Amino acid sequence: MEIIHLSAECYPIAKVGGLGDVVGALPKYQNKLRHFAKVVMPAYQTKFLQENEFEVVYDGWGKLGFHNFPVRIFREKTNKLGFDLYLVHIAGLMDREKVYGYDDDTERFLAYQIAVLDWITQWEHKPDVVHCHDHHTGLVPFMMAYCEQFRKLSNIPTVLTIHNAQYQGQFGWDKLHYIPPFDLWKSGQLDWKGSINPLASAIKCAWRVTTVSPSYLDEISFKANGLEDLLAQERSKSAGILNGIDNEVWNPQTDPMLEKQYNLKTLEAGKKANKEALCSVFNLDPEKPLYTFIGRLVGEKGADLLPEIFYNALIQGNGDINVLVLGSGDPQVEGRLNQLTHAFPGNYNAYIGYNEQLSHQIYAGADFLLMPSRVEPCGLNQMYALRYGTIPIVRRIGGLKDTVTDIGDGGFGICHDQTSVWDVNHAIGRAYDLFLDKKKVKEIRKFMMQLDHSWDKAAQQYIDLYQI
Repeated sequence: MEIIHLSAECYPIAKVGGLGDVVGALPKYQNKLRHFAKVVMPAYQTKFLQENEFEVVYDGWGKLGFHNFPVRIFREKTNKLGFDLYLVHIAGLMDREKVYGYDDDTERFLAYQIAVLDWITQWEHKPDVVHCHDHHTGLVPFMMAYCEQFRKLSNIPTVLTIHNAQYQGQFGWDKLHYIPPFDLWKSGQLDWKGSINPLASAIKCAWRVTTVSPSYLDEISFKANGLEDLLAQERSKSAGILNGIDNEVWNPQTDPMLEKQYNLKTLEAGKKANKEALCSVFNLDPEKPLYTFIGRLVGEKGADLLPEIFYNALIQGNGDINVLVLGSGDPQVEGRLNQLTHAFPGNYNAYIGYNEQLSHQIYAGADFLLMPSRVEPCGLNQMYALRYGTIPIVRRIGGLKDTVTDIGDGGFGICHDQTSVWDVNHAIGRAYDLFLDKKKVKEIRKFMMQLDHSWDKAAQQYIDLYQI
């Protein structure tokens, strides 16, 4: 089976969040199941593009409204990611350093989608499935089904995976002319509440719809930023498939980014060495429990509450706990988190920014990882933490609920029900009590590290879905 994955992100080429990790791993595991999965994504000006070898497989022109644009598609020559990688170069639109955040993002991602379909239309064969990830590729199912110039593709099954329903890519009807010609009677397939809504269109037009965890599929029926009714209507073609993690990348026994690699037998010594190295860099005491947060500093992640949560925890801890933050996002939250560094020297520190290597080191060296999310479609951080023997402190929501069981229920994590300062601080207190029980912590760590959250199972579930 030939599967084409379309995505705005793919690790290690360009990653903003979990979408990049998923698209960087799922195709590799589908290939291990003896299928032929490819990724086709925009050619941003990233380090990966500059440091690897590519060959040109397509030169052509695309049309966005009244504007013609040149398209060149490159293939990575060595298959170093475990799947064929194609990068779509569109001068002036996609050749930028950042993935998102430009005023013309609508034009950028529409041009990318049109370019991809122009290219596939010229193939002598047809792929078996086109798998679209989030709203940046959301108009592909519509265009394949209804646009005249892509009529050849109309019978190819399309799958949409919703990584986060809060972001939908809406734009006004004044840009309808960007979309290649189609029967205007089909305009309703683009519309949701008065706008052209790529995510809503994909939910309507894709042959199958998936979310990245079973619980998230249930949750978006009542909390999906205005798409609740549509998702309820399309529930019969929808499925929740829990994301996996790439066990080859996230493996403490082989991870080159760690101070000391470790496995089940060397767990205690390995965690200790990594914690000591981490604490040395950030002026923290390795004898104290180390609580961490890794991620985007945005409301969805509960990050706006972190300054108050950590202030309370550090005051109540009376010097007996450490906190380390890695992330970026809301400038106000960044500023307040930085201020805590001056208020609690020796017990608190923060790295504001993105640092892949540091994230690996924190998973290996920390005792606890906080995820007080308001929205968490799947969450990968808690699975990375489990893999590295770091105990997750999570809110019972989305994929967090599907992957972490509270120690009070015979499990291995610490769970709370609300994204509130009180709930999280109470959970931090429970974690401190657990930290004092060294034997229990050791048992939990060994159990967590043996949990299987690899992509093997999920990759097969997607293959089964394609064939329904």
